Amino acid sequence: MSPRDLPAWLAHPLRWQKVPMPWGAVVRAALAAGPLLGAGIAAGRPEAGVPAALGAMLAGVNDRPGTRRTGIVHVGLPALAGATGLLAGAAYAELAGGWWALLAMFAVGLVSGAVSVTGPVSSTAGMQLMVTTSIGMGMPLPGAPWFKALCFLGGAAWLLLLRLVLRPPRPVGGALDGERAALAAVFDALADALTAVGGPGAVPARRRLTAAMDRADEALRLHRLLRYRVTAGELLLTERYAAATALCEAGVALLWEARPLPPRVAEGPRRLAAAIRTNTPPGALPAPEGSTAARAAFDRAVLSAAVAFGRTEPRVSSPAEVRSVAPPPIRRRALSAPGRRYGARVAMCVTASAAVALALRPEHWYWLPATAAFLVKPDLGPLFSRTANRFAGTALGVLVFAAAATVFTAVYGGEWWPAVVATAAGALVPVASRHYAMQTAVVTVLVLSFVWVGGDTGATGSRLIDTAIACAIVLIVGHLPLLADPGARVGHRLAAALRHTEAYLGHVLNAPAGERTDERMALRRAAYRALGEARTTADTVAAELPAQGARNTDWAPLVAAAERIVDAVTACAVRMEHGAVRPSQREAREVASAMAAIADALDGRGERPPPELTATVKCETLADVVAELHRIREVTSR
Repeated sequence: MSPRDLPAWLAHPLRWQKVPMPWGAVVRAALAAGPLLGAGIAAGRPEAGVPAALGAMLAGVNDRPGTRRTGIVHVGLPALAGATGLLAGAAYAELAGGWWALLAMFAVGLVSGAVSVTGPVSSTAGMQLMVTTSIGMGMPLPGAPWFKALCFLGGAAWLLLLRLVLRPPRPVGGALDGERAALAAVFDALADALTAVGGPGAVPARRRLTAAMDRADEALRLHRLLRYRVTAGELLLTERYAAATALCEAGVALLWEARPLPPRVAEGPRRLAAAIRTNTPPGALPAPEGSTAARAAFDRAVLSAAVAFGRTEPRVSSPAEVRSVAPPPIRRRALSAPGRRYGARVAMCVTASAAVALALRPEHWYWLPATAAFLVKPDLGPLFSRTANRFAGTALGVLVFAAAATVFTAVYGGEWWPAVVATAAGALVPVASRHYAMQTAVVTVLVLSFVWVGGDTGATGSRLIDTAIACAIVLIVGHLPLLADPGARVGHRLAAALRHTEAYLGHVLNAPAGERTDERMALRRAAYRALGEARTTADTVAAELPAQGARNTDWAPLVAAAERIVDAVTACAVRMEHGAVRPSQREAREVASAMAAIADALDGRGERPPPELTATVKCETLADVVAELHRIREVTSR
């Protein structure tokens, strides 16, 4: 039997990510945790080397491709959360150790779990807060709490410094090389999508285009946040990003029409991508040919892009003139129903694990709750897949470290060998991110090196037992009916996407005829971004272990229908710009209210099934939207 013949929940643990070899991250990771641990050994201060190496290791796990500024955020914010957890955990252990630690673990679990639902960076920060709190409470290391937290921050700062310094030579783009690369990837993805129009690869190509837009939007947004002064080059890049959003809107309308396009249509975005990378003019672009409303809109967007690329001085005086839709405040998202549910799930899992660990080995009890904190995260895959891979990876890591310890202590002796093992394992962290079991094995070798230097030389076998117990606890607690409702996670994400779509549709229908605004582009981006989150969650839930007696909804068609709704709204906007009949106010209100009711039903707020679209929507521009709403309603009203 091949993996394709297995159920999704059994096949998922065998999946590997196919990504390019991150040689830069490998070099940085090799120079981070191991050398810092070795420096602590050489200086006779293992209490400084261990937390510094721990901070560098966790920062290395978050060292993903991106611009300099995305690296600062993706590595720096979780590091600050980790240092806070280490400080709080160590201080609490000094003030009220023992079983009182369970109260603190429960409280931190609630906070970290609730914060984790607010975004990917917040999710990583919440996990590090939980993990380092348990380490601060349960790993006996000498030194003041503030000293441990400072060393942890220093280790993360060292890897971040390596990321900023050890980079390949800058291309022609200069200081904005990362942002230019992200924006150029948008034009390349658009060209691929245009090539796929009318074929079976059109939908995946549009999703890749959406992902590229998300990365470019994040890169430019973080660039604006982390700059005090804005240069003319940055303003020009912002204008070209606005041109890219207009081109993408027209491109989505072409995808919706599903009429194959001549190859020369994709040539324009290809040339714009090359111009972005080399900071040179794009040259002649394909001549317009407005056979349909979407084609005319695309040709007009190409013309506008050519004007934007031809300017040497910016038209806007501030990037704020190119609008973006800010997400809801973190506090509101953390206190939402998904935030409260996930917070309770994390709190119960880590508290139960901590209670068992305190009963078994009160001297070194951090491993169980730290393992549970990793296992309970849905970002890392379905629950069964996480637990299976966690145990397999831990077993492999324990065996590798035990073999290394036996060889080094018998043949060479000395105290320096854990630093060598940590250096070799650290170099594998970026490579191991392709599979969770492999990543777990590498991290296990690293952590065992740290605790060996910290004085716990007998931890190897007990860590495997602790991992097995944590896996069992998380499987039991994580599947409790009130806490484990995978469908609720998807429903919440999909409802958020529909609410963003409703705002987008409302702006399209109420804006003056022929007017394309930055706000409309921003609302479309927000809708597609929310849809991407919904699709990721739906894919994870599809591979969850089926719960006994639970209704297993196939969410993929619903997410696909929601994607088609946003595509249809985009096509509606383009058609209305080119003379299509605008819907009446009654029709607009009817569609908006139906969309809001379906969102409430998906989010668990609706007291009854969403209403039928009682009146016939005759307007051509809304017919496609209504058809997809009917498909979603059929499932949500069951």
